[in-house]
Amino acid sequence: MKKGNFYLIPEGEKGQEIIEKLLENQAMWIERITSFGSKTPEGVWYDQDTDEWVLLVKGRAQLEFEDGFLLDLNEGDWVFIPAGERHRVTYTSFDPSCLWLAIHMKKPGERP
Repeated sequence: MKKGNFYLIPEGEKGQEIIEKLLENQAMWIERITSFGSKTPEGVWYDQDTDEWVLLVKGRAQLEFEDGFLLDLNEGDWVFIPAGERHRVTYTSFDPSCLWLAIHMKKPGERP
C-alpha cells in the first residue's frame, strides 16, 4: 500500500518546477507537478511518446501548441494531449503556485 496527501507540496522558489512520480505500473504513471511561476524555455517543445491527461488543481497556467494555439487553464481545467502533439508551458502563476495532476498513458506493448 502507498499513501500520501496530494496537497502537502514542497516549498519552491520562483521559476522552479518539482515533478514527483506518485505511482507507476505497466500501463501508465501518475505525477504531481508543482510549478512556481515556471515556464518552458524559449524554443523548447515537449514531444512526448505517451498520451497525457493533465488537470490543473490549483493556480493559473497557459499552454502553447506548435500550431500557435494558446490554451488558458484555471483551477479545475483539464486537457488531454495526444502523444506527439508538441506543446510548451508559457505561463504558470507563482502566487498561488500551480499544482498539477498528470497521468501519462503508455501505448499497448510499450515497456515500463
